[in-house]
Amino acid sequence: MNAGGTQDGPFAEQPDGAPNPDLRRGWTTGTCAAGAAKAAFAALVTGAFPDPVEVQLPGGQRPAFALATSTRGDGQAEAGIVKDAGDDPDVTHGALVLARVRLGQPGAGVTFAAGEGVGLVTRPGLPIPPGEPAINPVPRKMIAQGIAEVAAAAGVAPDAEVEIAIRDGAMLAKKTLNPRLGIVGGLSVLGTTGVVIPFSCSAWIHSIHRGIDVARAMGLTHVAGATGSASEAAVQALHGLDETALIDMGDFVGGMLKYLRAHPVPRVTVAGGVAKMTKLAQGLLDLHSKRGAPDLTALAHLALEAGADHDLADRIGSANTVAHAFEEALAAGIPLGDVVAARAWAAAAPVLAGTGMELEIVVFDREGTLIARTPFRAVG
Repeated sequence: MNAGGTQDGPFAEQPDGAPNPDLRRGWTTGTCAAGAAKAAFAALVTGAFPDPVEVQLPGGQRPAFALATSTRGDGQAEAGIVKDAGDDPDVTHGALVLARVRLGQPGAGVTFAAGEGVGLVTRPGLPIPPGEPAINPVPRKMIAQGIAEVAAAAGVAPDAEVEIAIRDGAMLAKKTLNPRLGIVGGLSVLGTTGVVIPFSCSAWIHSIHRGIDVARAMGLTHVAGATGSASEAAVQALHGLDETALIDMGDFVGGMLKYLRAHPVPRVTVAGGVAKMTKLAQGLLDLHSKRGAPDLTALAHLALEAGADHDLADRIGSANTVAHAFEEALAAGIPLGDVVAARAWAAAAPVLAGTGMELEIVVFDREGTLIARTPFRAVG
């Protein structure tokens, strides 16, 4: 649910799509919250904080964590764990994750509250309903499991009120997609495996999915995925779109379209700069630079198709960059962007086959000026 420096994962990918074995893995916010909550509950019912505290991950591993803070009194206990995201460029790396625990009403089980720095869900479509603290299902299960372990050992009921906080979380949340998704006031407590894999693309894909889920739940009929901030701002202005309709697609055109195939909306726009859209026109659904550079020779052939003479095609084929190639075409009055947009549509449309969705491709220059666009056309 987060972007621009991710929470529980970055927006980058290894050349082969796999995690780099030389990079150190870390722990999700959810794992830290589970450890802090377990330690605080243990102090509440036994009078002592387990330090280090052991947490069971969804995969069965049981890592242990040192407590950074621990206090007890007035019918509550609080413990904190500093998040270590390993070698991942995670915005919450080094953040203090706190759990304040009180005994709950008999039979109530574990209930959750958002402390300072943890957001509240305000829009439908996310794994947690509106009005609830943004603590995702897997961290909730991990927290409840830890409390149940302590309760069983102490011979008490596993009824607890758990308030999770993240120091400076409201400030850190501004670097994520949470405000766009309707999570206000702070960060989400995330994690599906409990482990942060450095430079995994999973967090970005997760953000794309949640963005589509929220747009659908809000009843939107048109979403737009953009490759970067300039094209996102430009496509928002072009269509007058609400922020909720904007999907931070990045390089993952295929990932967005595949999710839309299973979770369709009536209309989708794919927007990007000339270089990224040229790669899409050449059939690449993953636009990351490690997947290959735009083929300028192929772009020269598209220029010929658009009406360029062979001299211009040669200049395009030997251009320094795709932007330079487009400048050459524009100066000669050749609508290279139109051909690129049409080819990009043809490359993207098969991913949506059978949905009947209407697809549009929009190409901008680096200043956000419209270069070309296809009409919306239904994908059969």
